[in-house]
Amino acid sequence: MKRNNFVLIMAGGIGSRFWPVSRTEFPKQFIDFFGIGKTLIQSTFERFSDICPEENIFIITNDIYVDLIREQLPNISENQILTEPVMRNTAPCIAYGVMKIAQINPNANIIVAPSDHTIGNPIQFTKSLQQALEATSKNDCLVTLGIKPNRPDTGYGYIQYKEEAIQTDAELLKVKVFTEKPNLELAQSFLKSGDFLWNAGIFIWSAKSIINAFEKYLPETFEIFQQGNSVYNTADEKAFINNAYFQCTNISIDFAIMEKAENVYVLPSDFGWSDLGTWASIYEMAEKDYVGNAVIPSKQVMMYDSSNCMVNVPGDKLVVLQGLHDYIVVESNNTLLILPRSEEQNVKNIVVDVKAKFGAKFI
Repeated sequence: MKRNNFVLIMAGGIGSRFWPVSRTEFPKQFIDFFGIGKTLIQSTFERFSDICPEENIFIITNDIYVDLIREQLPNISENQILTEPVMRNTAPCIAYGVMKIAQINPNANIIVAPSDHTIGNPIQFTKSLQQALEATSKNDCLVTLGIKPNRPDTGYGYIQYKEEAIQTDAELLKVKVFTEKPNLELAQSFLKSGDFLWNAGIFIWSAKSIINAFEKYLPETFEIFQQGNSVYNTADEKAFINNAYFQCTNISIDFAIMEKAENVYVLPSDFGWSDLGTWASIYEMAEKDYVGNAVIPSKQVMMYDSSNCMVNVPGDKLVVLQGLHDYIVVESNNTLLILPRSEEQNVKNIVVDVKAKFGAKFI
């Protein structure tokens, strides 16, 4: 039943790989990268409105982003915004979210998803989620969506599955192993083997199943958040959470539970997914001219003898480029970044160096 479906959207990251457009005070989930009139978090929220009532969609974010959430999602209630006083990775934020939701509806079926993904085929996306929700409503299982890979990408984690399906659905397959981002040779072997999927980081489970998993595999975190059962969805919740978070281990849900649990299944899916992790992912999705230049969202860019460039500059600025091939050109926050596309993995290191030299004003 739809009223038992809930969504927890994780929106606390700072997206440093998209610097200087994404910055600490205004990270990537609040940005409209493609000039479509919707930010990533607005698109994500809208996407889930077909799955459950909008009042069942919760956002978990850092304290400093609450005003941005209210501004971009003005129709949600205060109780739908969960705030973290400090970053503690995905396991604590999911423990908090699912226990709060379980107090509202003990029979809840919960989708957990990042706020910064793009989905090319939302109809198929909804179908995959509905299929997974059907499985988690009937079985004690933890489900993740796996994306059928079309290239040996080294920027994604991978999931290997067995030819062993869950009892109620032949398409949900038992997970054999999770693998972190591989090198190119390993990624090529994964693609060739045919039994590996990209890890989309989208999870589906019943409140009962995931809370039991926390109790078994991450008991310290379970105990911390279980103590809040009497205050969730009350005026005392925030004070409890502000204290609880400082007791939490910084650990991901993948490492804490998904890699250890025996009841993890994956649904192979194909719905035009991208996690928008780097400027390369923006370039891949953007419209390009006949020589491969992607200019978004500005129209005042003139390019001569230039190809395969990714350009993102303010709309009121005239930019002229000549003789530039395979480069990223980005301007925002009084900062201009120009680097080869092949070096984009260095952006995180550049951000560290900029902060060390100039302080936080450019970060």
